[in-house]
Amino acid sequence: MDRADRRRRGKSDPLDAQNAARAVLSGRACARAKAGDGPVQIARMYKLTKASAVKARTQTIHQPKAVLVTADPALREELAGLGNAELFRTCARFTDASSRVEAGEESVLQATRITLGLLASRIGQLSEQIREVDARLTWLVERHAPQLLEVVGVGPDTAVTLLITVGDNPEGWTARRPSPRCGVSPVERSSGRRQFRRLNRGRDRQANAALHRIVFTRLRVDPRTQDYYERRIKEGKTRREIVRCLKGYAAREVFHLVKQLRPAPRS
Repeated sequence: MDRADRRRRGKSDPLDAQNAARAVLSGRACARAKAGDGPVQIARMYKLTKASAVKARTQTIHQPKAVLVTADPALREELAGLGNAELFRTCARFTDASSRVEAGEESVLQATRITLGLLASRIGQLSEQIREVDARLTWLVERHAPQLLEVVGVGPDTAVTLLITVGDNPEGWTARRPSPRCGVSPVERSSGRRQFRRLNRGRDRQANAALHRIVFTRLRVDPRTQDYYERRIKEGKTRREIVRCLKGYAAREVFHLVKQLRPAPRS
């Protein structure tokens, strides 16, 4: 969008549509729509399912602990000292025990036990969904881009994130420079006395996180990366500058591995 035009005319859906149409007609807009029918789209759907399940499970995990804060002291002491896994297994059995209680006036303690049991059962269901989606994502990567799994620091989840970022149009990345779509593209900055570069913290945050995981995994387990880090430290580079360079190398390596990926034929 033209920022000067937006300040003069304001922001609204009709104005955005007009500006988009002008950009297309004038040739300034050159982006291509994603095909939406290949393995990348399948990965995008599974990733969406996993993200929502992980978020819901995280919220649900906090709820039993909040319930125990105001629960009956006897129940709280019964569950004190248990780890998360054992706590949820114990709470899951409360639902079965409460279902055998004869009908009558319900007590607060009974309602608390039922609540803990239902929350624990929900956590188990969400965990099972996450495991199932992880298995599907792993199979998808192994079938369509097994070369990514051979890269140090790249697991199935990171590989899926990078495939989604590249999308069905890997030509959008350049072989010589990191993609500006992920935040690896350097940004020129100046303090007044010296010129330097920093990472672009915008763009695709999921791709940024994937490259971050790759680099820090390599710094921990990869001898070549560790040697490179030590050499650049001796040259006077800061840790941030070295990490930025390593992310650029990782982005270029990923580009060469996924540029042959093509969407499946339309059904």
